[in-house]
Amino acid sequence: MDLFDKLKDRPSPLGPFTSEGYGYYTFPKLEGPLGPDMKFNGKDVVVWSINDYLGVGANDYIKQVDVEAAKKYSFSAPMGARLMTGNSDEHEALERELADFVHKPDALLLNFGYQGIMSVIHALVDRNDFLIYDELSHACIVDGKQLAMSESSVFKHNDIAGLEKQLQRAVARMKPNSSILVVSEGVFGMTGDLGKLKEIIALKEKYPFRLLVDDAHGFGTLGHDGSGAGTELGCQDGIDIYFGTFAKAVALIGAFVATEPSVIEFLKANVRSQIFAKTLPLALVASARERLKLIRENPQWRDKLWENAKKLRSGLRELGYNVLPSESPVTPVLTEGSTELCTTIMKEMREKHGVFVSGVAYPVVPKGMVLIRLIPMATHTDEHIKKTLNAFEAIKPIVFGNINVQKTA
Repeated sequence: MDLFDKLKDRPSPLGPFTSEGYGYYTFPKLEGPLGPDMKFNGKDVVVWSINDYLGVGANDYIKQVDVEAAKKYSFSAPMGARLMTGNSDEHEALERELADFVHKPDALLLNFGYQGIMSVIHALVDRNDFLIYDELSHACIVDGKQLAMSESSVFKHNDIAGLEKQLQRAVARMKPNSSILVVSEGVFGMTGDLGKLKEIIALKEKYPFRLLVDDAHGFGTLGHDGSGAGTELGCQDGIDIYFGTFAKAVALIGAFVATEPSVIEFLKANVRSQIFAKTLPLALVASARERLKLIRENPQWRDKLWENAKKLRSGLRELGYNVLPSESPVTPVLTEGSTELCTTIMKEMREKHGVFVSGVAYPVVPKGMVLIRLIPMATHTDEHIKKTLNAFEAIKPIVFGNINVQKTA
């Protein structure tokens, strides 16, 4: 059978959203300067669907930094893979600064978050090893598992007893040259709760494994200094391999992995998505250094982010919405309903109330459920929050139907 003919009959998990929903429910175009106020379909909207947590991407000083960096370096230099011709003092300086920021001895800069962690997992484990991960791990971790040649198993979300059973099973089957890698997330991106990192680390007293934590949403937003979920939970030292991305709080392309120098030395020559790809452009590296510096120097941005998240959640709960118990700025609103309800909520909010929210239904969440995820930013104002809460008040008859909604404290 011809490959192209076969693709015509292969169903997409997004179904009709990739065709009739294109440009609205999938691949929507937010226009105008990055920030909480943007345009969608020519209309002004308050945006709750981008991950510029600290407002760094919209910062006027950073915009000027980007202009000057592009003038100085261009977006071409350096050319080639970093292993061959793409290294620079700027790349190495950023790695030192990242390692210091997350309290690890060394770090390796990566071009992208998704491909980066896939390739890191692929490099770390081989056919003799065991990979154990949380069932709600991001797709990049699942895809990394598929790349890796190790035996893999999954434990229920944040189920430490379930993890321990998987560890017992792995230990019983280990060969002399076998190792175990456990993978969790610092912040689970859809639900906003933190990984049970302290409890996982405590299991090291009983079982021989290393812990890799993907802290994409925690890096820059959690901990007294923004160094992430491990610092927030008081167990950063117990994380063997820390992974962070620039795509959220730093509002840029790029990522990094931080761990012991010997492991970084190994990864430099074995992370295939890096050694066979063009290096991160100098203009982006220079910008990332300045953005990281600003994050360190402006803890009030994190304070404002959390203030906004708490106001938004409190207001939603007072309206009777089921806000999941997130431990991060991620604000997930869960309700019963169909895919049609999910799209109706998005359209009502965007068209009638000027509030841009994103929602997911099955297969991202169980059948019969709808999850609306809001991402607060430090740059949201009280007016933005008030407008959004008014919109959620207005759509309650649509969301709840005949369900009797009681206000909660």
